[in-house]
Amino acid sequence: MFEPGHIAAPAIMGLTVAISLLGMYRLPDIIHKFLFRPYFFVRDKQYDTMVMSGFIHADIGHLLFNMFTFYFFAFPMERYIGTARFVILYFFGLVASHSCTWYKQRNNPEYASLGASGAISAVLFAYIVYFPTTTLMIIPIPIPIPAVLFAVGYVGYSYWASANSNDRINHDAHLCGALGGLAFVAVTDPGAYVRLLAIFT
Repeated sequence: MFEPGHIAAPAIMGLTVAISLLGMYRLPDIIHKFLFRPYFFVRDKQYDTMVMSGFIHADIGHLLFNMFTFYFFAFPMERYIGTARFVILYFFGLVASHSCTWYKQRNNPEYASLGASGAISAVLFAYIVYFPTTTLMIIPIPIPIPAVLFAVGYVGYSYWASANSNDRINHDAHLCGALGGLAFVAVTDPGAYVRLLAIFT
């Protein structure tokens, strides 16, 4: 899916895989250094972790799931909206997702998060705005799911899980990243929503 001139998606993917594997298997201090810790974000001026935490992952499963999703949605999105807008979308989603995490966990010194899920959620939901009739396959469910239905269910589940789940998944990042992607399209290309409504009316 790589095309000359569209270098951001492959570059982000390559860096994420390389830094994540380096942290997991060779230099574990990288993960410790880049973890996003809301409590220390302002207190210790760990501002770089808001971005760098998106390049590290907890384990191979976490990395593979995120990169699988990234590959199928980020590469076509860069081709469709251009490299500059894609880069802004990706990092806006990352910052938006961590901003929500910071607000919720800013007084919790034990909380830390990592991974590119928030940024990837932004890309995924921007993609859904532009290509709403796409169907998605969710492993292990062998049934095509309309993209719009998936979006509604994803936001609803993330909202519920952020308040009720005790797992280590940062559902706030998923939710805020998704909303960040929708907001990005609304600001940079409001006509996309007009086209979206036209499809369903």
